[in-house]
Amino acid sequence: MALEIERRFLVKGQEWKTIARNAQHFRQGYLVTSVKSWTVRVRIIEQEKAWLTLKSPAGGIARHEFEYLIPLDDAESLWDQALYKLTKTRYELRLNGFDWVIDCFEDQNAPLVIAEVELTSHNQAIEKPNWCYQEVTALQKLSNAALAQDPVSNWSIENRLAINLN
Repeated sequence: MALEIERRFLVKGQEWKTIARNAQHFRQGYLVTSVKSWTVRVRIIEQEKAWLTLKSPAGGIARHEFEYLIPLDDAESLWDQALYKLTKTRYELRLNGFDWVIDCFEDQNAPLVIAEVELTSHNQAIEKPNWCYQEVTALQKLSNAALAQDPVSNWSIENRLAINLN
């Protein structure tokens, strides 16, 4: 069983762009979304590749994750059927021995920028870059599935300010 362990941070400024590489445009459509159970997502990258991903909570910051490459035509059909969708550009970084990704959300979730770092254990220490200003790992409303359902542009000013979003 595949296990995903990651920490997530809000990003400020553009300093991270000096070490970013491999920008890719993502479209994600959510077929099933549940905080306590399974989330099923279709992800289309650059109109070239697509995956079907199933995730469920595994305790703490870990999630069970199963990901399968699927035909692009099937992915487009699933995208059309998805109730909730989001788009973003993802950048990759290698920093202090860790692989990071920076997601720059688009459309109704712009100008949100979130950094993610994959870990091998719950308590693995990382050196947080100075452009990561607030950890949001535990904030369910900032998960991709939640952002697809309730984009930040729909949030009240109070809710945006509560997590330091401009």
